[in-house]
Amino acid sequence: MTIHIGADPGDIAETVLMPGDPYRARWAAQTFLKDATLVNEVRGMLGYTGTWKGHRVTIQGSGMGMPSLSIYANELISTFGAQTLIRIGSCGAMQQSVQLRDVILAATATTLSTPSRGIMREINYAPCADWPLLHAAFHAAEGRDTRTHVGGIYSADVFYDERPDLTEQMTRHGILGVEMEAAELYTVAARHGRRALAVLTVSDHLLTGEALPSDQRETSFGDMVEIALEAAFA
Repeated sequence: MTIHIGADPGDIAETVLMPGDPYRARWAAQTFLKDATLVNEVRGMLGYTGTWKGHRVTIQGSGMGMPSLSIYANELISTFGAQTLIRIGSCGAMQQSVQLRDVILAATATTLSTPSRGIMREINYAPCADWPLLHAAFHAAEGRDTRTHVGGIYSADVFYDERPDLTEQMTRHGILGVEMEAAELYTVAARHGRRALAVLTVSDHLLTGEALPSDQRETSFGDMVEIALEAAFA
């Protein structure tokens, strides 16, 4: 048990999927896991452990933003021994070639700052995904109807951004989409020698203004969860 995770030793699996939304954690656990059991509800941040094709899996909400994600990733690794952490979440597209409901596999995560910035000091650390996980996720995505993209994303540290010039530069440099957690997840995992990946579903588009209605977001995320699970146990 930690300050933010009320699970007992052994309640958390070595493989953890991390959606930002705790209700999405509940939906994913009930939809994809067998015998899913609630193992955490501290501060309403729901976590469930069950099995997928005989493999133990925990799905733990991380909250919004890198500071919140950092708390859960650090506690999952340091106290509960998590070895593989995969973010499953939504993102905003930043290229015309990326469409709503597409899946993005984040090879790298550009950012202005993360909670780990103080450790790096003057170094501009380049956080990236675990290659075997990324490779496995790419192959897991093959043959699906969902279009999949592999490349760099932008992990923003604010949601209501008043810097349109940043969006312009990210788009200009080929960044596929924007979200708010992956850069810190990749950094924390690297620091502790663990595997990390972000598998993201495009829920809105920064260039066209399109967006999925809230009632369609969960039902559109099934492929993302299946790709993450298959990659974890490839």
